[in-house]
Amino acid sequence: MPMSGLLSSFVAAVQASLSVLLVISYGGIAAKLGLLDSSNGKAISKICVKMFLPALLLIQIGTEVHLGSVHRYLIVLAWAFICHLISFAIGILAHLMFGLPDWVTAAIMFNNTTSYPLLLIQSLNETGILVDLIVGDDTTKAMIERAKSYFLVFATVSSCLTFAVGPRLIDSEHAPESDDDKTLDEEEDDNEGGNGRDIEDGARALPPNEHTRLLSPQPRQRQRSRHESVVAITFFPSAPKFTTVKRRPFYIPYPHWADLSPRAQWWLLFLYDFLNAPLLGALLGVIIGLTPSLHRAFFENTYSGGIFTAWLTESWKNIGSLFVPLPLIVAGISLYTSYQNSKQGDDNGSRTSIPRATTAFILVVRFIIWPIFSIGVIYAVVKHSGRHGILGSDPMLWFAMMLMPTGPPAMKLITMVQVSDAGVDDERRIAKILTISYIISPVLAVTVVGALRASQAVI
Repeated sequence: MPMSGLLSSFVAAVQASLSVLLVISYGGIAAKLGLLDSSNGKAISKICVKMFLPALLLIQIGTEVHLGSVHRYLIVLAWAFICHLISFAIGILAHLMFGLPDWVTAAIMFNNTTSYPLLLIQSLNETGILVDLIVGDDTTKAMIERAKSYFLVFATVSSCLTFAVGPRLIDSEHAPESDDDKTLDEEEDDNEGGNGRDIEDGARALPPNEHTRLLSPQPRQRQRSRHESVVAITFFPSAPKFTTVKRRPFYIPYPHWADLSPRAQWWLLFLYDFLNAPLLGALLGVIIGLTPSLHRAFFENTYSGGIFTAWLTESWKNIGSLFVPLPLIVAGISLYTSYQNSKQGDDNGSRTSIPRATTAFILVVRFIIWPIFSIGVIYAVVKHSGRHGILGSDPMLWFAMMLMPTGPPAMKLITMVQVSDAGVDDERRIAKILTISYIISPVLAVTVVGALRASQAVI
C-alpha cells in the first residue's frame, strides 16, 4: 500500500471527523451565548426522535429495501444484536471483575449510532476517499444512500433497546407525553372527583363549632396499592431490582390500568416502550419498500406512477434531513450545560475528579477494542466466505458494519444516570467523560482508514 495513499486517506478521515466535532461545538457555542439552553435541547431532541428520525428511516429504508437487498438488512439486524450483547457482557464483566461503576455497562452498550455516523459518512463523501469502494456500475451517491440505510437499521435496534431495556427509564429524548405525566395519585384524585380532599381541606378551614369533632381526622396517608405498577427494572448489574414508576401507556384509562396485575402492567409498558416511533417508521419503510405498487407510488417519478413522490415523499425527505445535524447540536448543548454544572459543583467545594481507570476503560473499548474487533471479524468473514458469501458483495455494507459499533458513548447516558439512583458526583463524572470522548472523537479517522483499507483488500 503506497504511503502517500494511506496518508491522504488519513487526512481526509481526520477532516471528516473534525467536521462532526465542529457541528457539536456549534451547539456548545449556542448554549454559551444564551441562544439555546437545556430545555430547548430537550424539545429539539424530542421532535427529532418522534418525528424527524421516523421520517428519515421511512425514506432511507423504503428507498433501499427490496426483495433483492432484504438479506443485507437482516445481516445488519443480526450484527446490531450481536454488538449490543457483546457490549453488555463487557460492561458487566468490567463492573463485577474490576469494580468499575455500574453505569459503565450503559456507557459501553450504547454508542452514538445515528447522527454521528450519518454526518461522518456525509463528510467522508465530500473528501472523495469512498470512491475506492465503487464496484462495477455503482456510484458514490448510491453507496452513500445505502450506507445511511445500513446505519439507520443498526440505530433502530439501538433505539429499541434504549427505550425498552437499557435501563427501563425515561430520558429527555423519550419523555412521556403530557397525558402520561400525571402520577397515579393525581389520577386517583381525578377519578374520585377530588371530594375527599375537598372535604378534609374544608374541615380544616372552618372555624370550630358545636358540630366540630373533638378529634380532627388525620391527613390521609396513601399506601402503595397492590395494583401500583412495578414497571421498571434497573439495568445496571449492581442493582438488578424492580422500581415503581408512576407511568402507564396513554391509551389505557387509569381504572383499567389499575385492575391489571403488576406483571401485566410491566409487559404492557415494555411493549409500549419497545414499539417506539423510530421502529414504526422503519417498519413502514420496509412495508413500502417490499411492496412494488407502494414503492412505485412513493419513490418513482410522477410519470412512472409516483403519485406521492413530488409532495408527500418530498416533505418526508425535507424533515428527515433535519435529523442529521440537530442531535449533534443538542449534544453540544448537553455537554456544555453538564460541564458548567459540574464546574459550579467544583467551585462550591465538592470537587469531582475524573475517574481515570473508568475513563480509560470506556475510551479504550469504544475507540480501540471495538474497531479492532469489528474490522477483524468482518474482514475475516468476507475473506473466507468470498464476495458472494454470507455478507454479500456490497463493499459499503462491509465498511459500514466495521464502523457501526465504534465511536463515543451516546449522550442519553447523562439522562439515564439523572433518573437512576446514582448520585450527583456520578452525573458530573459522566458529563466529563462524555466531553472527553467527543473531543477525542477525531481519532476515529484511524478506524475509518482501517475499515476502508480492509474493504479494499477484500475487493
